[in-house]
Parts: sequence; structure tokens; C-alpha cells
Amino acid sequence: MPKVSTVEKRRTLEQFLVEKGDLTKKQLSGIEIGQATNREGVEAALFKILGEEKFTRAKADFFHLPYVDLRTQSISKDAYTVVGKDISENYKFLPFAKENDLVKIALTNPADLRALEALEFLAQKNKYRIELYLTSPSSYNEAVVKGRTISSEVSEALQAIQKKEKETQLTSQGAEAAIVARKISPEAPITKIVDVIIKHAFTARASDIHIEPQENDLRIRYRVDGILYSSLIVPKIVHPAIVSRIKILSNLKIDEQRLPQDGRFHMDIEEHSIDFRVSTLPTVNGEKVVMRLLDKSSGVSSLAELGLTGMKLRRLKENIIKAHGMLLVTGPTGSGKSTTLYAVLTILNKIGVNIVTLEDPVEYFVNGVNQAQVNPDIGLTFASGLRSILRQDPNIIMVGEIRDRETAELAVHSALTGHLVFSTLHTNDAVGAIPRLLDMGIEAFLLTASVNAVMAQRLVRKICRDCRKEISVQEEVKKMFAQELKGIPKEEAEGVDLSKIKLYAGAGCKSCGDSGYKGRLAIFEVLPLSDKLKEQILGRESAAKLGETARVEGMITMKQDGLIKALKGLITLEEVIRVTKE
Repeated sequence: MPKVSTVEKRRTLEQFLVEKGDLTKKQLSGIEIGQATNREGVEAALFKILGEEKFTRAKADFFHLPYVDLRTQSISKDAYTVVGKDISENYKFLPFAKENDLVKIALTNPADLRALEALEFLAQKNKYRIELYLTSPSSYNEAVVKGRTISSEVSEALQAIQKKEKETQLTSQGAEAAIVARKISPEAPITKIVDVIIKHAFTARASDIHIEPQENDLRIRYRVDGILYSSLIVPKIVHPAIVSRIKILSNLKIDEQRLPQDGRFHMDIEEHSIDFRVSTLPTVNGEKVVMRLLDKSSGVSSLAELGLTGMKLRRLKENIIKAHGMLLVTGPTGSGKSTTLYAVLTILNKIGVNIVTLEDPVEYFVNGVNQAQVNPDIGLTFASGLRSILRQDPNIIMVGEIRDRETAELAVHSALTGHLVFSTLHTNDAVGAIPRLLDMGIEAFLLTASVNAVMAQRLVRKICRDCRKEISVQEEVKKMFAQELKGIPKEEAEGVDLSKIKLYAGAGCKSCGDSGYKGRLAIFEVLPLSDKLKEQILGRESAAKLGETARVEGMITMKQDGLIKALKGLITLEEVIRVTKE
């Protein structure tokens, strides 16, 4: 194990800082004149002057050790288990990387001889080569907290359940008492397991939690940035108790296990107000539970934050300020359609405008907007609700989704009678909304008179800003970019040099969980219905012909928008291909 330098005897840490320029002679005099009479007092004064991380970096230089910020490191499980939890917390050091017999360990105090002796003993006993780093106390503490993984926390709860089960078997007198005790004993550990699952989902920025019973065990998966990741596998014996706990939170029927149920509950997590939408589904292996997380405290994103820029943004704004007509947002489930409409409503939400929405469910609460939730069980559907909304003197109406002919006809009728209507539709692209509405039974002349514009979108994962790096680009890829972006309007290609194709990717770091991605944005195409397009719709032209006309008139496709965002270093080419491939 490399020795920590005992530091040049000719100078102290504070003198070293003065020589480096981190500390002035005046500040040093102030420390000496003040009450900093011992090493701890001196270091506390330096800490206050320089700040924690700058002081730790300087201290690392002084002791000839590399500095590490554990908050930006992805701590491997192999490294974390090299030293026991008690030893790590006693000596304030933490292993953060392990490669074969090399273990990298972060110290908080390089002058702690006891800690160095413990590491020397560890290295000799296990035949490790140890590489020492210096980290700040805050960095160390945060890493220790994050090191308590979902697996370790759930394991503790499962052990508590097993322990209480054994105690129940030993102490219960009679079969009846044993059954009652078994029902009561897991209550607190099960509550903890559910809380841990929810807390880690929030920390991981998950949008959904999937609790899935398998034949022999129970699998918990998180959807992060649109991709499902397996997070935990626990014994199937706890499945009924976990489902019951979630049902209690959601005010659902605990004894109903044959029919699907829907509910919701609310939690405050780390000063964030989180709504959970809960859905249960009976499967052959038991009830599956899916929880959708909605962070109400995060607020509604702006259109620019969602990724709408350039000519697309201008075209959309032109159509949402019209006095009447309909704007449709299309895309598959989970493509961010509702979020985009909320961003639009936020722009239009003025004191002199009556906005009424009909949603299933209400995902974000917007002050000043009258939001209603459909309830088919009592006959409040999109169609019946829309009829009632028209009697509420609305200026702007948002219908969560057009699912059937009746809703489509009412939405078109509303757009034709002086209302601005927003809604969503499930189609693959913007042009696809036209044949979809015609197929629902909407007459072509009514469609052309009511629809102002159609927008399609997909969500793609953003490159992590902390580990983004430029990657090499093959000649075939460069040719593809040149072909796809040929003749693209300058307004759309602003900030992009098409003669120098540069692409980026995330290397993977602790901030993004080694995925290389963090967060999502949308790629869009906006299709205003021009006179030429209306003529073609009335002439029952094919969707392919409509798409060709739209591109001639300057519509940027979702793929083109994605390629431009890839050149700007926001997303990867792989993500563009993943969501736009046909």
C-alpha cells in the first residue's frame, strides 16, 4: 500500500496554501491571531475561508494524494463490500472502485494513523493493492447514504419478517394465535419495504414502478427515462402483503383480487409533492401493480424546455392563438402528449379566458384552469362530459383523448362553434391523424374546416451532461445526415454546422447511473393545414401524398428534428433511430 506523505516538515498546510495562492498572508495572520491555536482549530478556520471542496483539494495536494468527489463516482458493489459497514463508518474511509486485487479507497483524514493501520492490515490480510484518495466529509457522508441500496434495505426488512415469524412459532400457543400473530408481525417490515421501493423510485427519477409476481418470486422494475430496469427481486411470500399495503394507501378493495382496480394516493418525499396513480391487474401468478409517479411540485415545463424550437415552435404558437379551431397532438401512450398540452394551456391561461379540461386522469393541477376527471362508472365519459362543458361558457376546451366517433364529432362541433379545442389522438405521425379522423366517421369538409394543426411527438433520452463526450462518426452516417437534412430550413438548423457532422454519447457516470442518459426531451413534427393540404383531404388523397405535400411546404419530420438535436449534442443517434424506425 502506498504511504501517505508525512508532509514536508519545513512548512505547514497553511503555509502551503499561501504559496499556492489559495490563502493570503493577511488571512493567515488572522488565523494565527484568532483562536485557532490547535490543528483542528486551524483546519476549521481554513475550511471556512476556502469552502469544503476547495480546502479538500488543497489538502490532497499537500499530502500528495489524488482528490475524488464520491458524488460523481459510480461506486461498484464489489468495492462497497470490501470493508464492513462498521469499519468504514468508524475510520471514515470508503472503497469506491475495485479492479481485480486493486482497491481504490477514499479517506477523509489522511493524518488518522488508526485508519491507515486498519487499511494496512486489510491489504495484508486479503492481498489487496490499495490506492488512497482524499475526499471531503460531505462527499463521504452522501456516498454512505446512497450506498445503502434498495437491496440492502429490503433485505433488512425481510430478515425482520423471518425473525418475527420464528418468534411467533416459538411463543404462540395454539394454531389460532399463530395465524393472528403471523398476520400482524410483518406489518411494520412490509410498510418499510413499500416505503423503500417508493423512495428509491423517486431517487432514481422513475416515472413508473412495476410490481410483478413471477412463478417463484416477485420482481420490482422501474421505468427510468422511458426504459424499464429490473431493480429488485424478493421472495414471493411477501407479495400479498405488499399489494395489500398499496391497496390500503390507494383506498382500494383489499379482498377484490379477481378484477382490475384503479386508485391514487399522495406522498411528500424530500420536499416534493408526489401523486401516485395505481393500477392493479390480476395475472396467472397473482396481482400485478403499476404505480405512475407524478411530481406536482415540479410544475409544468415550457415548450422550449420540452424541446420545441425553431419553425415548429413558431407554427404551433400561430395556431394556438387563433380564436377557434382544433389542435391535435398525436403519438403512442407515454410520448408526452398531455405534458405538451399543459405547456400550451399555461401560455393561454389568462384572467379573461375560461379554460375547461376533461381528463383521464388529471395529471397536473394548473391554477386558474377548471379541470374535470372522467368517471365512466357513473356515466361521465369524454363524450358526455364534453356536452356539459359546452354549457360552461368555455373559450378553450381540452379533451384528454379522442377515442371514439361521438367524442370526435363533439370536438369538431365545438371547434366549429367558436371554441379553441385541444386534444390527443393515437397515431404514428402528424399526417396519420387525418385518415384516423376520417375513419372515425368525420366528414372531410368538417375536418378541413375545424382542424388548425396537428402535432406528433416522441420522447427520447437526453445525453447525461456530466459524462458527455464526442464520438467518431462513420462515413455512411455522415452521408445519411446529408441526405436526411438536405434542404432543411435555416431556421431549423440554427447552431448546427451540417458540413462538420459531430455526434456525442454519454460515457456513463454516477449522476446517470452508468447509463449515459439523464432526463428526456421530445422530438416533434408540426403540420398546419394549408389550403393545398385541405384540397387534398377533400379529394381523399392518400396519407403518403399528404405527407409529401407537408414536407414540400416545409414540415420538419420527427426524424429530422431528432437528427438536428443529435448534432446539437442533446441526444444520441441511437435514440433517434429507436423511436422513429418504421
